[in-house]
Amino acid sequence: MRVGIGIDFHRLVAGRKLILGGVEIQHDRGLEGHSDADALAHAICDALLGAAGLEDIGHYFPDTDPQYRNISSLELLRQVAATVRDLGFEIENVDSMLCLEAPRISPHREEMRRRIAAALGIAPSQVAVKATTLEGCGAIGRGEGIAAQAIAALKPREGGKTLLT
Repeated sequence: MRVGIGIDFHRLVAGRKLILGGVEIQHDRGLEGHSDADALAHAICDALLGAAGLEDIGHYFPDTDPQYRNISSLELLRQVAATVRDLGFEIENVDSMLCLEAPRISPHREEMRRRIAAALGIAPSQVAVKATTLEGCGAIGRGEGIAAQAIAALKPREGGKTLLT
């Protein structure tokens, strides 16, 4: 079993849609970024890449490359999942945590799980999405941004052979 962690943070700004876990959520601001800035999907990408012993998301999808401008982060997640599988791993599970003051995540949690699972090619039961506030502490607590953390577990496919061994 291999485990990786991912963390991402984006500032909330006016004039952008708020996308988390591939779900558009009604809010007065959205996340600033080169892609759709889905911090949850980005954290999961980094967790998967880390578990596979690879570089971080910025290495594969640089914000200087125009082909990734406004791209859906679920597409990036699909590409990362394909890379991990090509290396000989199966995705065992993903556990994630959003840190934000608003909006409430609970009405969107199941749809996020479904969309993330579909992008990864796994069952929704293998994806956890949780959320917490920072009780007004720091930039996130002041509602200036949203952070996401994720942990992913990979297992070698059939016989334990991977391209990394």
